[in-house]
This record gives sequence, structure tokens and C-alpha cells, in this order.
Amino acid sequence: MSTSTQSPGSPASATEPGQTNIVKVVFASLIGTAVEWYDFFLYGSAAALVFGKLFFPDSEPATATMLAFGTYALGFVARPLGGVVFGHFGDRVGRKKMLVVSLLLMGIATFAIGLLPTYATIGIGAPLLLLLCRLVQGFAVGGEWGGAVLMAAEHGSDHQRGFWSSWPQAGVALGNLFATGVLWVLAAVQSDDAFNAWGWRIPFLLSAVLVIIGLWVRLSIEESPVFKEAQAEIDAKDKKHVPILEVIKLYPREVFVAMGMRMAENISYYLFTVISITFLTTYVGTTGDKGIILKALLIGAVVHFITIPLIGALSDRVGRRPLYVIGAVGVAAWSWVFFDLITSKDESKIILAVVVGLVLHAFMYAPQAAFFSELFGTSVRYTGASVGYQLASIFAGALAPIIAIKLLGAATNGDTNVHYVAVYMTIASVITLVAVYFAKETAKSSLRHDRVLPDAH
Repeated sequence: MSTSTQSPGSPASATEPGQTNIVKVVFASLIGTAVEWYDFFLYGSAAALVFGKLFFPDSEPATATMLAFGTYALGFVARPLGGVVFGHFGDRVGRKKMLVVSLLLMGIATFAIGLLPTYATIGIGAPLLLLLCRLVQGFAVGGEWGGAVLMAAEHGSDHQRGFWSSWPQAGVALGNLFATGVLWVLAAVQSDDAFNAWGWRIPFLLSAVLVIIGLWVRLSIEESPVFKEAQAEIDAKDKKHVPILEVIKLYPREVFVAMGMRMAENISYYLFTVISITFLTTYVGTTGDKGIILKALLIGAVVHFITIPLIGALSDRVGRRPLYVIGAVGVAAWSWVFFDLITSKDESKIILAVVVGLVLHAFMYAPQAAFFSELFGTSVRYTGASVGYQLASIFAGALAPIIAIKLLGAATNGDTNVHYVAVYMTIASVITLVAVYFAKETAKSSLRHDRVLPDAH
């Protein structure tokens, strides 16, 4: 493949015609990703706090929460479909166009949730509409991640890809920070009755402002130069290009490696965030505990946001695989003490539990964007990375809250069955360690490679 636009290893430069400065590209990816994940995480937090009561009121509290998480999980089921559809068009017509479409879809679905009538108003129609909005959210976010990280990865240099690609990952932490921050403020200034009656709608409606900002930023950047080179070569060869079929044929190993590497990372994240809210407020909660856990998550999100780029930069120096191993082993070990710290109801211990958990998670999440980008060739990179990433989400993030609640059972004293969840987390970490073992180190490799275009280099 021609390398006339930018030689491997050289930094992206705003002085090259038709190419956007890497800082601007990364900022656009960061802001857009933060907005998308603000919307996505907001649903998870609301599912833990209020959706069970508002949309499944006839069930026992634990059952209602599980049903709310059922609609939450179905959003993950839609993510692989979004990954395939957005990946196909992202590999055919460009990364930038798909990022704009995904952000619009997510914004519309999230704003609609803020307007939904509850079960008390329209009965069974309420949870069905909630489910529809969640499916649209899942479809949109399925296409978001791959495009955002590829724009950063393909604009940046080979030797700094871990750092630049980690910023869209930090956007996930920033989105969670926004979502948790809004909920924390509302919990502080509103009574539970007011929050349950109407206050929960405010964060969903506010997403419209964030979407407008995200769209404005994303529309200002240029298409990936690496993608444009591959597209030109495919057009010149008049090659029939079906990305998903090419991924299945040429990159099955890479898809399974990516899925395995996602297990510990994805499950641990929801353990340390969404599940921790449910555990404290439903199983061991007392008045005021909602504010404590939201404060802990707020602090954890700030630390997570700062840590991710630092670890991403470290992955450029020491490689992706060693950091991934540290993270997988770390979250497994920490899960054995995490619930004991939460159960203590001591604010400092709860904050410690969340912060340490998210830092250990960052050892996997920070290098992940560069790692997955480097696994696949340019002409199928959006599809391959998205499918590997999003398929794992069904078995990891989608099921994690449901499995955790099932494992916790009917515990009401805060210490029953918590070790079953730690066993679950440990099994996920073993799967990830096996995947890392079979993965090749990819740090500092060129993204200008493609099995679909055999003479590419």
C-alpha cells in the first residue's frame, strides 16, 4: 500500500494537505465518545437506582432491579449488530461519516428516554418503549467505539499510538464522570421522592446539549489518511469488498483473541461501577448510601480519566501485553476484597474500593484501543475491531450485572454470596490471560498492512 501521505512512524501533521492535526482528531474522538458513553452509562445508573421501581413496579425490589438490568443487557445484544453495520460502511465510505451517524442515533434515543411515560401511566407499553430506546442506544454505541479509536490510531504515529488511542478510551471515563456527576448533584439537592417522580429525567434530556457539541467538533475533522490510502487501492483494483466476510475468512483468530481479552476488562468495569451501586443501595443500603456510592464513582471516574492516557503512553514503551496481564491479574485479586470494603459502609473504604478497581481496569483498557487496531488490516479494521469488541460485550458487560445479582441471591446483610461474584471475576480473568498468551505483541507496528490487499506493506 502506498505510504506517500505519511511514512510509518512519523507524526501526523496539520501542515500536510487534507490531514487534520492529531490533537484535534483526538479531541474530537474524546468529546464524541464521552457524549455517547454519558448516554450509555446513564441508563445503567438509572437502571440500578430507579428504573426497577418506575417500569417494573409489581415485582420484588431485587427482581425489579434484575428486570431493569434485563433491558440494560439487551442494549449490549444490539452492539455487535451496530458494530457490523457501522463497521461495514466505515470500511467502505469512511470512519468520520459513521461517527456522526452513531452520535445522532445515540442522542435521539437518550433524549427520548427522558420523555418516556412510566408503567403507572401506560402500563406494559412503558417497559417496551424503554427497551426500544435501549436497543437503539446499543446499536449506536456498537458503531461508536471502533470509529473513534481508529480515527485516533490512524492519524497518529506508530510509536505514540498507545498514547493517542487511549484518549477515546478516556472519553468513556469522562462520559461516566458526566453521568455520575449529574446523578450525584441531583441526589444531593433532591429528595428520593422528587428524584423518582421527575428528577431522573433531567440527565437524559441534558444529553441533547452534549450531542450538539459533539457533532460540531466531529464535523470539523478530516477522514483518516490510512483509510483513504486503502480505499484508493481497493478502488484501483476494482475489488469487491465485503468487510465482514473478509474478517471471518482472514481474521478469525484475531476476533477470538479480542473477545477473550475483553472478558476481564468488561466485566470488571461493570463490577466496579454499576454493580457496586446496586450492591450498596439494594443489599446493604441505608439512608444516604446512594450519595456515598455516587461520590465514590465520581472520584473513581476522575482518577480513571487521568490514569488511562498515562498507561496508554506506558504501553508504547513496554508493550501492550505486559500491562494487560497486570490488569487481568489485578482485577481478579481485587474482586476478593472489593465487596468487603463496600459492605463496611465506611466512605473512605468505599472510595478506595472503586478507585483501585478502576485503576487496575485501566491497565487493560488503556492499551486496548491500539492493541485491537493493530490486529486487523486497514480495509477491514473498523469491522474487525468492532465485531471482536462488541461480541464480547454480550457475554461480558451485558450479563455481568444479571449474573452478579443472581450470584448475590437474596442477601440482605451485605456479606452473603459475595465470594461467588469474586469467583466469577476470577474465571473471566483467566479467560483474558489465555487470550493475551495467544496474542502477538503489536506495539510500534505499522497500521499500513492488509491481508485483503496482499501486496500492501
